[in-house]
Amino acid sequence: MLTKAPRGTKDVAPKESYKWQYLEDMFRKVCKDFGYHELRTPTFEHTELFERGVGETTDVVQKEMYTFEDKGGRSITLKAEGTAPAARLYVENKLYADPQPIKTFYVTPVFRYERPQKGRLREHHQFGVEVYGSENPSVDSEVISIVDTLYKKLGITNVELQINSIGCPECRGDYDKALKDYLESKLENLCDTCNSRFDKNPMRILDCKNHNCQTQLEEAPVMIDYLCEECNVHFEGVKKYLDVLDIDYLVNPRIVRGLDYYSKTAFEFISSEIGAKSTVCGGGRYDGLVKEIGGPETAAIGFGMGMERLLLTLENNNIEIPKPEGLDIFIVTMGEKARELSMKLVNQLRRIGISSDMDHLDRSVKAQFKYSNKIDATYTIVIGEDEIDKDVLSIKNMKTGEQEEIKLSNLVESIKVKLGR
Repeated sequence: MLTKAPRGTKDVAPKESYKWQYLEDMFRKVCKDFGYHELRTPTFEHTELFERGVGETTDVVQKEMYTFEDKGGRSITLKAEGTAPAARLYVENKLYADPQPIKTFYVTPVFRYERPQKGRLREHHQFGVEVYGSENPSVDSEVISIVDTLYKKLGITNVELQINSIGCPECRGDYDKALKDYLESKLENLCDTCNSRFDKNPMRILDCKNHNCQTQLEEAPVMIDYLCEECNVHFEGVKKYLDVLDIDYLVNPRIVRGLDYYSKTAFEFISSEIGAKSTVCGGGRYDGLVKEIGGPETAAIGFGMGMERLLLTLENNNIEIPKPEGLDIFIVTMGEKARELSMKLVNQLRRIGISSDMDHLDRSVKAQFKYSNKIDATYTIVIGEDEIDKDVLSIKNMKTGEQEEIKLSNLVESIKVKLGR
């Protein structure tokens, strides 16, 4: 239907858009305070970027990507997540030649073909942070602190930070062997997806959402018991810096993250305010991704946070986003001569940063005042032929009801004084 948005998408009407703007502004402000700079990547990328970067065994690549062939015969995929495109930008623009670390953030739409549900759509929007060029655990804790700071500024207090280390290629081999030994006798009880991951990436089996599979994994070995010395020291460093920052956390050895590019630190912020306990933000370290897509070996860490889920968390916590202030000035007009003058005055006011508007529907004076009140204008001015001839206007404070006269020839200056501009 032409008048119905595609399944899994959602309109943001004017009466709701201020909430999105508030969150975006808050996120940008927090990132600025931490010294992070915005990057922007295309809405679509070459499919190979996600296949190599995210991993061929992931649900994202196997089931959820919007992939198509363009008119040049190239395989193209709508942005399935923010990290791989950001890493591609880092490599293509040779940011590795700039002073490190490179600290970035983005606000972007993301496209996943999955069953739409509350707070999770096929087109959703994501806040993300990516840092390149430092393997120090202090950066891991700083990235986590950005999320913690944002939540606190928004008034969200009932989220739980869970952290884990999923090791590196050096220690992952011993763990994969132990995990395979445990899983081998249980394969017939695991789903087809888990069986397909057994040889390529057995750790991904731990991330399966199938309830029956999870019951088979209750006693599975955990990566944290197999960490090499370097990974263990790094994980202890992350915990130390989180303690320094007074950020509470729970070590959860079951966190593995859903994408292949993660290594060492993995973390999630968990909330029970959108139904069952759900991840409202997830991230971690991915030191091998930049090299995997053709760049130099580069340490990196980041996170992604869904805006729709954040809005839902705020709503379920009864946290109201402040509504924006209304219009500064609304001009009520009477007659064509007054309309022409009002057009000129409104334009002058707008150009000096005073929000203003006038009637465009030939309404009665009473209806214009009613409309001015509905749009929450601070002041309403009446202009008619008598006012023009006498050089005197009536201005009403819509908040207090006070009314006074000002000179038409001095209108702009008088309004600037009243608004404190």
